[in-house]
Amino acid sequence: MRRGCEKKNTEGRLGPQRSAAYGGSVAKSYTVSTRLLAHYRRTARDLPWRRTHDPYEVLVSEVMLQQTQAARVTPAFDRFVRRFPTLEALAAAPLGAVLREWSGLGYNRRARDLHRIARMSPQGLPRTVAELDALPGIGAYTAGAIASFAFGQRVPFADTNIKRVLGRFFLGREGTDQEAVDLDTRAMPRRSSDLWHHALMDLGATICKPRAPQCDDCPLRADCRYARGHAGTAAASLRGAAGGSLRRGARQPEAQGSAAVRHQTPPLRPAAYRDTDRRIRGAIVKALTRGDLTVRALEKEIGDRRVARLVKALTADGLVEPAGRRVRLPS
Repeated sequence: MRRGCEKKNTEGRLGPQRSAAYGGSVAKSYTVSTRLLAHYRRTARDLPWRRTHDPYEVLVSEVMLQQTQAARVTPAFDRFVRRFPTLEALAAAPLGAVLREWSGLGYNRRARDLHRIARMSPQGLPRTVAELDALPGIGAYTAGAIASFAFGQRVPFADTNIKRVLGRFFLGREGTDQEAVDLDTRAMPRRSSDLWHHALMDLGATICKPRAPQCDDCPLRADCRYARGHAGTAAASLRGAAGGSLRRGARQPEAQGSAAVRHQTPPLRPAAYRDTDRRIRGAIVKALTRGDLTVRALEKEIGDRRVARLVKALTADGLVEPAGRRVRLPS
């Protein structure tokens, strides 16, 4: 857990607020940060990048966490920072070595962009959100996260978990990117804003999930518009099943599971990853981590007609390079 976890935090309390952008009244939350941070200090996930404020390690973790779950990132992060412990060490390495260390995480452009950042700033990262946002592969969220977790800056930002938690709590639904940033600006405590963001992410990853949220276990359920709305829907359903009556002491049919479970949206059909160019691109790079190969050898190993076309695309992206009749990872 981060340094400073033991500090008592009573900041960031919100009274009733109104905003036309959010359709009227924003939910009361006098102690949202206090309750959330208290919950986080009891239940925080022990992730290696949370044990440091080193800007380089925070950068590596945030780039890895783009589109990859924390459980997969943890071992890869440990290996990567052992192999390349500083920006300077990463900048000195050939891109091929970086791609080999990255192998298994996918989205290899992230490794290329991380390598480019190291070569642009081998002595240290810029500190402002605007300067961080201008780096290759770094968008608004990642820039805000680095500014917060590495440099202790009180800046709003929102990933998918933060967007879902704040949207459900204040609006009764998942917010848009801009709504989430606006809500984060209002709700963020004056101190421990880094812990606040970690806490929101943990809540979204473990309790306030996209489907089947565990509202009964949530420390914010008493004031959460989403939880209250689902409870109201459940009560209405019970009243209908009982002929419109829920008199005190009257025996009612037992509800089949929690409101959140009963009203969850149907699961989305998973994307056919096997058929995507991304899978073939990843297979090409993975094959080349073992050595140089001809395009024909790659086609035989991977068994897909798109290999030749995608080798050209990877070459254009700077992720592979020709070596005579073969192709290889960049030297």
